[in-house]
Parts: sequence; C-alpha cells; structure tokens
Amino acid sequence: MRILFLAAEAAPLAKVGGLGDVAGALPAALAALGHDVRVALPFYGLIDRARFKPQPAARLTVPHVGGDQTARVSVVRHGGILFYLIAGPPIPRARRVYGVSLAEDGPKFIFYALAALGLCRALGWAPDVLHANDAHTGPAVYWLATDGARDPFFRAIASVFTIHNLLYMSPGAGPYLRAYGLAPSDAPLLPDWARDSLMGLGLAHADVVNTVSPTYARETLTPEGGLGFEGLLWARQAAGEYSGILNGLDLAAWDPARDRALKARYDAARLEGRVINKRALQRALGLPAAPRAPLVGMVARLDGQKGLDIAVPAVRALLAARPEAQAVFLGTGAAALEAQLRELARDFPRQARAALRFDAELARQIYGGAELVLVPSRFEPCGLSQMIALRYGAVPVVRRTGGLADTVIDASQPRQGNGFVFADYNSSALLRALQRALALYQAPSRWQALQRRGLRQAPRFGWEHSARAYLALYQQAITQRKEAVDRLAGTITDLPGPG
Repeated sequence: MRILFLAAEAAPLAKVGGLGDVAGALPAALAALGHDVRVALPFYGLIDRARFKPQPAARLTVPHVGGDQTARVSVVRHGGILFYLIAGPPIPRARRVYGVSLAEDGPKFIFYALAALGLCRALGWAPDVLHANDAHTGPAVYWLATDGARDPFFRAIASVFTIHNLLYMSPGAGPYLRAYGLAPSDAPLLPDWARDSLMGLGLAHADVVNTVSPTYARETLTPEGGLGFEGLLWARQAAGEYSGILNGLDLAAWDPARDRALKARYDAARLEGRVINKRALQRALGLPAAPRAPLVGMVARLDGQKGLDIAVPAVRALLAARPEAQAVFLGTGAAALEAQLRELARDFPRQARAALRFDAELARQIYGGAELVLVPSRFEPCGLSQMIALRYGAVPVVRRTGGLADTVIDASQPRQGNGFVFADYNSSALLRALQRALALYQAPSRWQALQRRGLRQAPRFGWEHSARAYLALYQQAITQRKEAVDRLAGTITDLPGPG
C-alpha cells in the first residue's frame, strides 16, 4: 500500500509534542510491515540541515490569487522513510513549528497541504491513502474531496483524517482559503462558524475520521468534548466512519534495559537498577539521598490541559503532610504555572524541585528513578507519559480521561491493576489517589509486583498493534473511496447524451 502521511511535525526532524512522536513512529511501523510510506512536512528553519542533509527533489507551483507561488521540495531519507520538506513564500525560515497567529499559520499550512498533493503529481506517485493529521492538514483533505474528485490522477486517493487534539481547530481561515482558491465548506453537518475551520474541513470531508484513543473518541461525541463538532462526529460514527485507535509507544526508543540516560539499566526481573537511578536523580537535583522517600515526578508541557492547576495544590498538601516525600516537576510553558512551581520549590527546599526547561535526558531519569508519575490531565486524547511510566516501572497516577483511561488500570483491580486512577477533576481527588499510592508503597513486595506488572504490560502498547489497526482503517477508506468513484461514474454515465 502507498501511504502519504501529512503532519505539521515529525520526529526527529521537527518535534513539539505528541503529534511529532506519532508522525515519526507510525510511518516507520507501517514501513516495517512492508508498505511504501512517505511523510511530507513544512521545511522549518529549525530542521537541522547539517544532520539530515536534505537534497533537492522537485519544484512545483501552487495557485494563488496574487500569482502562483513556487514550492521547493527537498527530500531526506531517515530510518528507511522518505521525508519531503516543503519550502515556499508562506513558510517562514523562523526556528519554530507553530506561529503566533492564524495570519502566519493559515497561509503556511494551506500552502504546505496543497503543495504536498501537487508533489504527488510531480513525482508521478499516486498514494492509495492520504493520512492527514490535525487541522494543519485539513485543506489537503478538502481539496481531495472537491477539486481532486474531478481529477483522474487524484480521484481514487482515499483520505483518513486523524484528530490528535480537537481543541486546536483553526477557525476563521476563510480569507486564507480563498486566497488559494478554496471556498469555505458547504458540508451540511458543519456548524456555520466552522465552515472555514481547518479542522472542520478534515472532519467533514475525509473518507474516514479517527482519533487517538477509544475513550477520547467517545468523549468527543459529547458537547463538552466535541467543542461544537459533536453532531458531525455522531453522524460519522453512525455511518461507521469514526473511531478511536490508541497511539503506540516506540519500544526501542523507550527501553530501560538500554537507555543510556540512566545510571543503571534494568528490566522487570532486575528492579534494583531503579534504586541506583533514584539515588542518582536525587543527587542531580540536590535532594536528600533517601532510598525509601517516595519520589513523585511529573513531566509535562505546562498548560491548562495537563492538570498543573490541580497537581500543584495536591503535591503541596502531600509534602506538608509527609515530610519524607519528594517531588520533581519538569517542563516549560505558561508563566503563571512556572511561577507556581517555583513557589512550591521555594516553600519545600528539601523536598521539591522545579526544572523549568526542556530536558530530554532528565525526563528519562525521572521515569527511571521516580516511584510515581503524575498525569492529572483535564483531558488527554491519548497521552505518552503514562505509557513511558509503565515501560520504566514508575507507577502512573492519572485522571480517568481519554487515552489515560484506556491504558491505566487502578491498582484496586488484582492481576490487572498497573497504576492509580481518579475521576473528578480537583486537587482533593488527586491527593486521595496519591495517598492510596503511598499506602501501598509501604508494602514493598506488593509495590514491586505493581511495578513489574506495568513493565510487563507496556509492550502491548508497541506501535505494531496500532499500525495494523490503521491498515484496516486505510482499507475501509479505500473501499469507501472506490464506491464513491463508482457512484460518480455511474451518475455521469446515466446522464442523457447530447441531442
């Protein structure tokens, strides 16, 4: 199967968050199953040209009301995957993936999406499936379903649109769409406000739609989770065109038995390595080297989604009640949240640390040395932190939402439990979950059994399982596209001839 994968970011070339992890790992997993997968993304200024050595691949024009714009495409082969990097006038050379406003990102991503399709024609390579991810790629899905449906080169290409986070929907892009010859959508189930939403274009016009966990798919069917798209998604689900596929974890990239960032490597049979890692982590952070002090860690982007507003009060209460407990937060983001973490560290100088930066090595050391990893998200389409925690034998404490609910089973369930789960979004509910966790921590044999269970369950979340689910979804989309093409051909055939 030939698959064109569109995403605004893809590890290791350009990565900001979980989308970048998916766009780096899923194509590789599909290729390992024998498929021709190619990834296209904008050629950002932050992409390391010296490391990846991009080579010229094609030049093509993208129609624009102000005059055709030239797209210059370079190619990188990495990990057996071809990455096409698209440069052109609307794509700034700034060292960032996402801009500060729709005025930058609207033209940038519309140009990129249309250029990616034009590249297929320039290369003479027609994919069987376009796999488009999040709002940035919605214009490609929309063009394929409208102008592309009348073009013999494109009309048989099926489209799959994956929601990674429905919150980022890019509404109000009408002026930028029109500049590239695209009118706002007239799809009947799109709310009026969403007719020029880049997310809405993908949701309404893809052959099939999915999101990144089964629970998040159900949550988006509610007014709270659907954010105005719930009616459209209900209709697509009723037609068998909307589902959830859990994201995977790159088991080779995240492996405590081989992780060079750790002081000691280990696996489920050799948990003593975690004791060495904890001591090294405490030393690096300037915390007391207390082997039995429960150490709580959180690695997250600091924004309202990730639950810092309930995590900080809960951890503050825990540290006050348990002077032996320790906590470390790693991440950067909202200034107000950073200030709260600095204050926490000042108030508990022997117990708490706030590392307000991006630090990939320290993140691995937290997973490899902390007893507990917090993921108290307000909502979480899938989540990676809890999977990594399980893979590293750190016990996750999560809110029951999205992919967290699909991966973490409360320790109260014998033989299956692998973490601690709470439901209500407030600091009291999180604190109670932490207290339950620390009560079990006082029984070392039971605690180690919980850690080993997580370590042994984690391989279930490898990308191969998810890749096979996507292949089934691709086949469904291909079938639906073929039926639509046949219907269109039948309609044209049935029309009376001239005279």
